[in-house]
Amino acid sequence: MLPLSARMAYVVEHDRPNCIGCGSCCVIAEGFWELDDDGKANITKAEQLKNGQQRLEIKDKDLEIMKDAAESCPVNVIHIKDKTGKSIV
Repeated sequence: MLPLSARMAYVVEHDRPNCIGCGSCCVIAEGFWELDDDGKANITKAEQLKNGQQRLEIKDKDLEIMKDAAESCPVNVIHIKDKTGKSIV
């Protein structure tokens, strides 16, 4: 079986410190996002980085819903890159 990183095609990065908690990502991609007690969004099952940001690797099949969530963010704190680092959103 391939290692996890080889099976995942995209990386979602969330600049959580600058999130305003509007919740659009949570509504659009309910299984991936949730609002925390502090009113900010969290990517469920994400890697928590030291700077407060979050990172999650996703499969091809999840790209469209995560793109929709990222594009709905009014403060553009959700970014998606492919495995080469090319920005998708």
